[in-house]
Amino acid sequence: MVELKVKVTFDEEVLGTANSNPDIHRKYIAENAENSEKVEEEVSSVVPDETAEETFEKAVTIFSKNSKGEPIVWDYQWKGYFKDIFKTLRKIPKTKCAAIKNYKQEIDGLVFIFPRQIPIDLNDGEIGICQRPLRASTPQGERVALASSESIPVGSSMIFTIQLLNPGDEKAIIEALNYGRLRGFGQWRNSGKGRFHYEILDRTETEDLF
Repeated sequence: MVELKVKVTFDEEVLGTANSNPDIHRKYIAENAENSEKVEEEVSSVVPDETAEETFEKAVTIFSKNSKGEPIVWDYQWKGYFKDIFKTLRKIPKTKCAAIKNYKQEIDGLVFIFPRQIPIDLNDGEIGICQRPLRASTPQGERVALASSESIPVGSSMIFTIQLLNPGDEKAIIEALNYGRLRGFGQWRNSGKGRFHYEILDRTETEDLF
């Protein structure tokens, strides 16, 4: 088994993905949760503060918060990032990611992220709001809506551990992290939001799996 302790620093702002309405968020999480305890844990992390009324009115997507009120991302969000990048890089035959055929099963079963709640260090910055237009073609014609999201500033960082039960996945995971300078993390990443660079703070290898 290989463990990589990684520090990610964002070169572009990152947008929140959790719906600020806890009822909507509960429905989404419930459809993907393994148990009811997980549902309530995650729903409680997105309940807005004293500005709740304003937040609901604007329908802002937000960051989950821990018990200290710090913005966090969940372990599974990084798993989702890796799945997204593996899927993309499969189009390039010689990449390490393309060599892993059943990448979803591999990431679900053999790649683990710790801690479950990963705090975001704002590095003296502040959470802001990013607004952008969303355009869609409908039978009634072109429609435009205004989307709003909490954003964490450039220079924010987070530290987490990637545990690889299969050491053979390490090069592909590193490749996916390298791709973060091109395709970022979080919402609206196709526009360049959430681009990052990283450093490996520590690497340990052991024959023990558990």
